[in-house]
Amino acid sequence: MLRKLIKHEFRATARIMLPMYLVLLITAVGSNLAGREMLDSRFDALNVLGVLVVMAFGFAVFGALVMSFVLMIQRFYKNLLQDEGYLMFTLPVSVHQHIWAKVIVSAVWFIATVLAVIGASLIVAYQGGFLREFLDFLRFFLEGFRKLKISEALNGTAVLAELAILMFLCLVAFSLQFYAALAAGHSQASHKMIWSVVCFFGFQFVLQFGGSMLMIGLNKLNLFDSLFFHWDPKPIVAIHVALLMSIGFTVLYGAIFYAVTVFCLKKHLNLE
Repeated sequence: MLRKLIKHEFRATARIMLPMYLVLLITAVGSNLAGREMLDSRFDALNVLGVLVVMAFGFAVFGALVMSFVLMIQRFYKNLLQDEGYLMFTLPVSVHQHIWAKVIVSAVWFIATVLAVIGASLIVAYQGGFLREFLDFLRFFLEGFRKLKISEALNGTAVLAELAILMFLCLVAFSLQFYAALAAGHSQASHKMIWSVVCFFGFQFVLQFGGSMLMIGLNKLNLFDSLFFHWDPKPIVAIHVALLMSIGFTVLYGAIFYAVTVFCLKKHLNLE
């Protein structure tokens, strides 16, 4: 059933995100042409038009990034916390599946948006020899990678994998933070959106305060001295440890908001 929910969610969100990516592509091509043909023209009208096209690309980038964020909140709010919630919670689907469907789709759109912005920026920067230089860079990178020792190649691949996992988990935790605030705010009888905002900043305060107190406690126990200052690892080992610790803290961070979201949706959701 989770697969069906994800499929439905992708269909609903693609109606907004795909046209946004098309606009991003069109404005990127236009900005490339403007940079080569219009901005240096001796005609003032073409100069003004070129500036407007470049500005349109900037707005398209900003709009794509904002839309992926707004859509994440809007879909959760509309499907589960408004009138549609009556129907959604009558389906033979658990609260966990509802949440994971929203989280997975939101994270995928975040990643797709970043990749689309990077691709559009490459189009804007494209010049006659750009593609050849880019292919030469990739060839140089692959050749360098082949010359690495097996241990170095494995460590490099592991670091890239850990970075990818960390990025994905950060997106998931970011989504769950807003879901928890919305779910907690909509457990109230009135002024639900105001309560959602209050809950969001309240969560931030509690986490910052708890994290600060934990750091102070660990410092007083001299755990940092025993764990880090008397340990002299190789640089690659230190990188692995830092990434794995970041992954662990991100999982804990997301798990807290996930638990709050599930609890509020199961026990205290008020759709009236």
